[in-house]
Amino acid sequence: MTWLEKVRNKITFIVKRETPDNLWHRCPGCKTMIFNKEYEENLSVCPKCGYHGRIGSRARFDFLFDEGDYSVLPPPVVAEDPLKFRDTKRYADRLKAARTKSGENDALLNAQGLFGGRQTIIGVQDFSFMGGSMGLAVGSAFVAGIRAAIRHQSPYIIFTAAGGARMQEGILSLMQMPRTTAAIAELKEAGLPYIVVLTDPTTGGVTASYAMLGDIQIAEPGALIGFAGQRVIESTIREKLPDGFQRAEYLLEHGMIDMVVPRSELRNRLISLMDYLLPVSEPA
Repeated sequence: MTWLEKVRNKITFIVKRETPDNLWHRCPGCKTMIFNKEYEENLSVCPKCGYHGRIGSRARFDFLFDEGDYSVLPPPVVAEDPLKFRDTKRYADRLKAARTKSGENDALLNAQGLFGGRQTIIGVQDFSFMGGSMGLAVGSAFVAGIRAAIRHQSPYIIFTAAGGARMQEGILSLMQMPRTTAAIAELKEAGLPYIVVLTDPTTGGVTASYAMLGDIQIAEPGALIGFAGQRVIESTIREKLPDGFQRAEYLLEHGMIDMVVPRSELRNRLISLMDYLLPVSEPA
């Protein structure tokens, strides 16, 4: 071994030992290495290319609510593992692992607080919890969020992120599609706004139900939005799909959504929309 190789190995050993594993984040878009602190302060958006990373429900609530002050609504109690499902693992074990990792009960969390000075209910799906998949717990949480909004005469804003229905709950997960659609009808009958923010990715049964029924449809830049996957569609129609198909910008261009808003501008845009949809009446 040469002197140069000895020095190089020694330096590598020192760097490996003294550099924390979570100090850097590699942007999936431009592959730039970013300090994690800088990345988190920028709302998990790459400062170089604008790639929007996935974030959890608590991080969104902290950013959205006035002064970061909110209260989380208790998750509804539902039947767990109703089909006693098992694949390579028991469904009960998968749930336990997801809860331990995330600290949350399931993939959809609702919170209530002041948002632009107005009482608002916001729901957020977390893709890190079993792919944000929709089962009994997600459907029940969505309905609970809608009914809380009706009780408080406030808007309901949902941030979607899902791979679709939760296969371990079979037909029970698919039944959440008409169930959540009926809940939206209750909100509209009450004359309250329902705003959807589509985040990466929003697919499957979630897209086929409550994700595309908003009074206003907003998406974050670059978000994947669709029902079936691109490869499935291509194999079905036997044609090559255009570049950017199922991305937020493509959907905006073809009239599927109303706007694409960067995360840094999202809070102010939502507040402006709510002021338009629910104007405060002047005192007599």
